[in-house]
Amino acid sequence: MKVAVLFGGTSAERDVSIASGAQVVRALREAGHEVIAVDTARGVLGPAEERKLLTAGVAPVPPEQAHLDMLRSGDPAALTEAPEFRDADVVFLALHGGTGEDGTLQALLDLVGIPYTGSGHLGSAVAMDKDISKRLMRDAGVPTPDWLMAPAEAALVGERLGWPVIVKPNRQGSTVGLTVVKRPQDLEAAVELALRYDAEVMIEQFIPGRELTVGILGDEALPVVEIIPKHEIFDYECKYQDGMAEEIFPAVLEDEEAREIQFLALKTHRALKLTGYSRVDFRMDADGTFWCLEVNTLPGMTAASLLPKAARAAGISFPELCDRICRLAIEEHSRRRRG
Repeated sequence: MKVAVLFGGTSAERDVSIASGAQVVRALREAGHEVIAVDTARGVLGPAEERKLLTAGVAPVPPEQAHLDMLRSGDPAALTEAPEFRDADVVFLALHGGTGEDGTLQALLDLVGIPYTGSGHLGSAVAMDKDISKRLMRDAGVPTPDWLMAPAEAALVGERLGWPVIVKPNRQGSTVGLTVVKRPQDLEAAVELALRYDAEVMIEQFIPGRELTVGILGDEALPVVEIIPKHEIFDYECKYQDGMAEEIFPAVLEDEEAREIQFLALKTHRALKLTGYSRVDFRMDADGTFWCLEVNTLPGMTAASLLPKAARAAGISFPELCDRICRLAIEEHSRRRRG
């Protein structure tokens, strides 16, 4: 199989995407596939460029916006005209955030008829928009923390949600631009920070408790993973720096609890019209209620990422996981063409 691994992008999660791309390229080659590495900002990479870019790690903080602006390419559709790209059997999307995860690129690939991993353009767009996705979760009967969209007066936030609250960009991942706000006087500054990353900002009820996540592969829930971060929340640094979080896979739960959270994860995956694979994040409160926080349609695939660890707990190696994701994409592409 010939696979084009697409990574990089110009979102605040560029470094994470490059790290994911490096792991996926290596794993797919190990599985025996022909692989080309493609950076959305630079195009198809030669061997020297590939070695240089794919050996970089993830910094403790996201890249500066000025650096990302320098990387912005012209016409994204031109990428699909590269012969190496058009000849691929499938495109593995190792992108996070921005137009790589919000359905824009997915719609472009649909138009030119190239199979790609992950969800389609509609599911991708829905899951990226936290406000819309939480509305669908609520309608599907999946518990999710209450929320307001900014602007909102501190008095209303306190009355409706209580303190503390989570303030975050509505369409962003990896906790970029996110703040835990414990005092009304800090709300405005947190909203201003989030606005640097998105034009819409969510103010969400903070749920104390255990951090849990469930990977979905095909139409099956993988073993539950628990995250114990060094910080108050599982933030950018805890996600991508060694030693900043302890991850337990599978999570220590009663059988009934594990089945319940897996059921809720699958229910959320389906309610948001997702396909292929995803990762659904939860908090478990002191009463044992599972609260769905958000869904990642293109979850991280770095050495420290949660989906590969969940797959490993299910007996699926990383090369096998990447191979299965590619085959699911080809099956889904065929299904769409028939439909």
